[in-house]
Amino acid sequence: MSNWTEMAASGELSPEQLRTVALWLLDGSLPAEAKASFLGAFHRRGETPGEITALAAEFLAHAVPFEVPAGLRPVIDVCGTGGDKLGLFNVSTAVMFVAAGAGARLVKHGNRGITSKSGGADVLEALGIPVDLEPSRLQNMLGEAGAAFLFAPRFHPAFAAVAPARKLLAQRGELSVFNLLGPLLNPARPEGQLAGVFSEALVSLYASVLPHLGRHRAWIVHGQAGQAGVMDEISTLGPTRVARVGPDGTEVVTMTPADLGVPPALLDDLRGGDAAENAGLIDELLRGSRRGAMRDIVLVNAAAAIIVAGLTADWAEACERAEASFDSGAARTVLQRMQRVAGQT
Repeated sequence: MSNWTEMAASGELSPEQLRTVALWLLDGSLPAEAKASFLGAFHRRGETPGEITALAAEFLAHAVPFEVPAGLRPVIDVCGTGGDKLGLFNVSTAVMFVAAGAGARLVKHGNRGITSKSGGADVLEALGIPVDLEPSRLQNMLGEAGAAFLFAPRFHPAFAAVAPARKLLAQRGELSVFNLLGPLLNPARPEGQLAGVFSEALVSLYASVLPHLGRHRAWIVHGQAGQAGVMDEISTLGPTRVARVGPDGTEVVTMTPADLGVPPALLDDLRGGDAAENAGLIDELLRGSRRGAMRDIVLVNAAAAIIVAGLTADWAEACERAEASFDSGAARTVLQRMQRVAGQT
């Protein structure tokens, strides 16, 4: 496949070529070094929106499908690429409970922590929700709680064939297209998505790709965290670049904490720890015993998810719905129902 590596470095690959590449990458009998060489060259040249769309479609075709039960669509996803290395608590997992408590239906796709101490799967397990559940149990969970979590390794078993190549790249400090693909590969194929990205360049790229993957509404967000760097969330530390994708096209705006209606936060107020610590923080938020900066960042991201779900187009109303989900106990009820369905035998 050295010729593929040369082609990847020199110009855009066609959908037919990418279909062959996907099959090659997913073949566990082939050498990791050759795959790493291709992926490195591909990323250094810069993947185009068309290439990422084509690869996402190919990998979704090899995923274990998740059928959303009749009458439960539309569903949305809330997730990020990761990679900001700020050590935040699990914001998007908390958002799942709050947005579902406000009436959105969420099928969140995620994994264990790779660039953080605690990924979505880790903190859910610490909250008493096993992640490696049968699809039928997850369907029941979505119906009863309004939310479910799809554990990426269970729904993308073929990706085990790529893991050695990704490990080689990580050892070299290199990224690949797989650092971009995670939020695009939800096997539930949601109609809406709040997607956080680690690079401002990915805001417009995701805005181009997501409609081709069936997202009718999406917010792609890239937040500033002052001197600490950036975050793949709507930020309450600084401005956030947002691409709002809808039926009428895409609008790119910048939103500040003042625009969001919350006071500027300090990074130390948003930092978490391991899965057990982050689970405790989320439980306190849902019980109402923790307020302040952590509640604020969950609230504004949940408001965006509520808009993406089509429940309202008005920012102030979306924030009110998110607050009501907190204050009424609806968000905590989502957690309790997920725990109950997960524990059924």
